[in-house]
Amino acid sequence: MKNIVILISGGGSNMAAIVRTAEREDWERKLGVRVAAVLSNRADAGGLAFAQARGIATQVLDHKGFGSREAFDAELVRCIDAYAPALVVLAGFMRILSAGFVDHYLGRLLNIHPSLLPAFPGLHTHERALAAGCRFVGATVHQVTSELDDGPILEQAAVPVLDGDTAQALAARVLTQEHLIYPRAVRRFFK
Repeated sequence: MKNIVILISGGGSNMAAIVRTAEREDWERKLGVRVAAVLSNRADAGGLAFAQARGIATQVLDHKGFGSREAFDAELVRCIDAYAPALVVLAGFMRILSAGFVDHYLGRLLNIHPSLLPAFPGLHTHERALAAGCRFVGATVHQVTSELDDGPILEQAAVPVLDGDTAQALAARVLTQEHLIYPRAVRRFFK
């Protein structure tokens, strides 16, 4: 069985989309793949309850208890590796990861970003896209490299910018596309 470990920091809607797709498409039987664990750097992350309700192992590792990013990442690697992951999925994990962490999982670490990369890496993507006058925005699933929001693109979805759009309205429409393309990218990783 090939294990997926998903990292979250909040509500975990992309994690939930992946788990629901895996259940609906019976990835365990058809692909030999399962979501083995969901880890969070925040004890109050809403997605933990979703995972627990489905019998998925969960773990919290609070980054505030570590003296450096590297120390936190080293312990996070130890926790993740206990599940022998074939793939590590960042699903709203709001931490910049150290080069050592990324190198450890290089080629088997995915992220989703709410823009059509390479446009608008980093934060406040929707506000920046509206300020730039973009006619389309979207989401990108990519392999993680040591460069922020960089790496080979696996999936993208475009969303039109509508007259009167706010950053919040745009973010909501982009999120619906994220929930479609992230499970698809994860499934394709194992085919």
